[in-house]
Amino acid sequence: MKKLLLASLMAVSFLGAQELNLPMQEYMNSLKTEAKQQNKSFQEFDYTRGEKIFTKEQVGKRGTLISCVTCHTNDLTKNGLNEQTNKVIEPLSPHANPNRFTEVKEVEKWLRRNFKDVYNREGTAQEKGDVITYIINKK
Repeated sequence: MKKLLLASLMAVSFLGAQELNLPMQEYMNSLKTEAKQQNKSFQEFDYTRGEKIFTKEQVGKRGTLISCVTCHTNDLTKNGLNEQTNKVIEPLSPHANPNRFTEVKEVEKWLRRNFKDVYNREGTAQEKGDVITYIINKK
C-alpha cells in the first residue's frame, strides 16, 4: 500500500508525469531533487522554459547555429532528420511514438549527447526536466 501511495504521489509531482512509466517518473523526481540542490528557489519543471531551451539557436559544437529543432523539427509528432548524418529521427513526441521516454538509460544518453551537440555542455537537472516536460506535453 505504501508503494502504491508513493507511486501516486510521484505521478502528480510534476506536469505530465501521468504519461511516464514508473522508472521515468523516478528519474524525473531525481532530477527534481538535484535541481532543488542546485537552485534553492527551484519549484517545478516548466513547459515554457523547456520550449525556450528546445528552440533556442546556439553555436553548436561544430561551430554552426543549431537548436534541438534543427534535427527534431517544431512538430515533434513527425520524423526529424539529423543534419550531420542525414539519418531519420523517429518522432520525439510520446503521443506519436510510444517508445519515447520509456527507458531511462536512453533518455539520459540522448539528453547528454544532444545538450553537448547544441549547448557544448551537459544540461543541468532543471534544464533536462524542463525539456522533458516540454516534449511530453507538446501536442
